[in-house]
Amino acid sequence: MRLLTFMKAGKYALGIKLDHGIIDIEAALAVEPDNRVPVSVTHILEGGDHAVASLENYLEKLDNKSDSSYMLNEEEIVWGPSVTHPNKIICIGLNYRKHADETGAAYPEYPILFNKFNNALTGHQSDIAVPNVTKKLDYEVELGIVIGKQGKYISKDNALDHVFGYCTANDLSARDLQRRTPQWLLGKSCDGFCPIGPFLVTSDEVADPNHLKLQTTVNGEIRQNSTTADMIFACDEIISYISQHMTLVPGDIILTGTPEGVMMGYPEAKQNYLKPGDKVTVEVEGLGALSNEFIKEQS
Repeated sequence: MRLLTFMKAGKYALGIKLDHGIIDIEAALAVEPDNRVPVSVTHILEGGDHAVASLENYLEKLDNKSDSSYMLNEEEIVWGPSVTHPNKIICIGLNYRKHADETGAAYPEYPILFNKFNNALTGHQSDIAVPNVTKKLDYEVELGIVIGKQGKYISKDNALDHVFGYCTANDLSARDLQRRTPQWLLGKSCDGFCPIGPFLVTSDEVADPNHLKLQTTVNGEIRQNSTTADMIFACDEIISYISQHMTLVPGDIILTGTPEGVMMGYPEAKQNYLKPGDKVTVEVEGLGALSNEFIKEQS
């Protein structure tokens, strides 16, 4: 399934992406009621296999004609982040060989962990303000892992069993703030610095997360073009490693690192960081393209 969230009456609503449109689950339940069906991404993640089964059974019975009253077009909606209330947003730094090479960094012996907060979350097609406090805002296409099953001390062999699904993410980074101190947090956690979406794709639709193409374009120009096969620590290794130190719970998001092609990796004379008016699209194979426009921050 391809899940998504969109704004409806001032709150996030659940949608299901089909080839011919989007099912508004709340509107569908008003026509075909079923109190077993979850009405948000959070409810699905918290409800686990039972919630997924209830939703799948409901969708099998539902009339999904394109002219149904509960079918929407993508152009009609205001997108939300594909996961709205994660307990944790955990990010992996320097996890691609060629990205480490372009920045002159040694390959890490262990995964480098840092975090973002919920204030950073935003969705597809949302405008993102370039903070007044940075002159070096950079893009980073990333594969996002969304946990669906609680666990600690998870083995590498069982790690992917704890994954609910995957999403496209952009780990926006203010490089001047990131490098101000040895701790990266400040440069990673400004408002809107974690757009994810447009979809949360369930794990059964992703055959191998360690072999997916990734791409970034800025104003139509390709900047990043790589594959998750270049990761130093694969998805199962990352999940297992994190779980040795903290309990992973449903809805946790793990951003798995970015490949080469970030602006920080360019020669200084050719560095052209993001500015108001730029449009960035990041895409992970099979998960959808996530686009955002950048605007001037209002004081």
